[in-house]
Amino acid sequence: MEQERRLPDWFKVKFPGGENYARIKNQMRTYKLNTVCEEAACPNIAECWGRGTATFMILGDTCTRACSYCNVKTGKPLGLDLGEPMRVAKTVQEMDLKYIVVTSVDRDDLEDGGSGIFAMTIKQIREFTPGIHVEVLIPDFNGDEAALRTVLAQRPDVLSHNIESVRRVFRKVRPRGDYDLSLDLLRRAKEIQPESANKSGMMLGLGETKPEVLQTMEDLRESNVELLTIGQYLRPTKGHHPVIRFYHPDEFKALEEEGLRIGFKHVAAGPLVRSSYHAEEQQRAAVGRELATV
Repeated sequence: MEQERRLPDWFKVKFPGGENYARIKNQMRTYKLNTVCEEAACPNIAECWGRGTATFMILGDTCTRACSYCNVKTGKPLGLDLGEPMRVAKTVQEMDLKYIVVTSVDRDDLEDGGSGIFAMTIKQIREFTPGIHVEVLIPDFNGDEAALRTVLAQRPDVLSHNIESVRRVFRKVRPRGDYDLSLDLLRRAKEIQPESANKSGMMLGLGETKPEVLQTMEDLRESNVELLTIGQYLRPTKGHHPVIRFYHPDEFKALEEEGLRIGFKHVAAGPLVRSSYHAEEQQRAAVGRELATV
C-alpha cells in the first residue's frame, strides 16, 4: 500500500525571491526561454538564481517521453524553433555568466533527436560570450552516434547524461530508455572527445538498494565517467513515482567518499543535489585534477 511520505527535517530550502531571481525570471519570459529549474521544479532554484546562474532547457517545453519521476510535461512537441539558440546566447550574454548548462527535453520526433539545435546553441553562446564554459546535459538520442558527434563537434567543456537509477529500477522509471544504451553513450562520448569531461547523475529513493547504487557507480566508472551527482528523489505530484525511502545526509556523504575512492574526479552527493547543482565547481575540479596528474 502506497503511503505519502513527509519530508525529513533536513530538507530546508530558501523561498524563491530577491533581485537576481526576479531579473533572471524576467529575462526568461522576455526571450521566451525555458529553464529546467522551473520545469522540473528544482528545489535549488532560489539558491542558483540568486547567484545569477541557471540551466537552460532547449527544444521546447514538451517531452516525447514520460519518465515516472519527471515533472516536465509530455506530449507531441510543436515544431522546431530555429531562433532559440540565438535567444539563449543573448540571454547568457546579458546575464554576464562564466559557466552555463544547457539541457533539453527528449525529442524523439526529430530525426537528429535535437542534436543540431544543441550544437547551434553551444556555437552561438561562445560567439556572444567568448571564454565561457559550456556544459550540456543531453538525452540518449536513441543511441545515434551521428547525433552524439554533432554535439561533441562543438567541444563542450562537460558532456553530461544522467543514468538516473540502478539497472533493476531503470525500466520502471524510464520505460523508453535503456540502461546499457546510456552507459554506452557515455563511453563513446569520451572516446570521441577526450577533452570534454564526462558526467552523470543518479537519484536515490526510487526503490534501489545500496549494493545496486554501488554497482551503478562502478558501471559509470567503467564507462569513463569522471563527474557524478547523487541526490534524493522528490515526488513532484501524487501522479508520479512514490518516494520509497529518504536517505540521511550521512549516507550521501558515505557515497561521496566511495565515489572518490573508486576514481571519480568529483562527486556531489546530498539530499538536494541535482545534476546541474554547482556544476562549475565540478568542472573546475575535473580540470584541476587532470592538470595535477600531468
